[in-house]
Amino acid sequence: MKTQRETEREISQAIIRFEKEFMGRGPLEARTYIIDDMVLVRLKNVLTPAELKLAESEEGKRGRYLIKQVRQELIEQGRPLLDAVIQDIVG
Repeated sequence: MKTQRETEREISQAIIRFEKEFMGRGPLEARTYIIDDMVLVRLKNVLTPAELKLAESEEGKRGRYLIKQVRQELIEQGRPLLDAVIQDIVG
């Protein structure tokens, strides 16, 4: 039987793989926390160079909004795959 720490590590690795394969670039760091019946994943440095430029531009507020909208849509499209991967890990 896996420990909670091992399960969290596996989920972090799976999320990084998902981001790289589905989104085209993975985060530099991922940390997973299992709290009661929730899985919380914290990602660092996930934006592409183009997204960073858009977020930091003079139109930054609009750029951040656009980035958020696009990423939310992409995550929703990949959600079945992501759900299956997480379910496979946690059982």
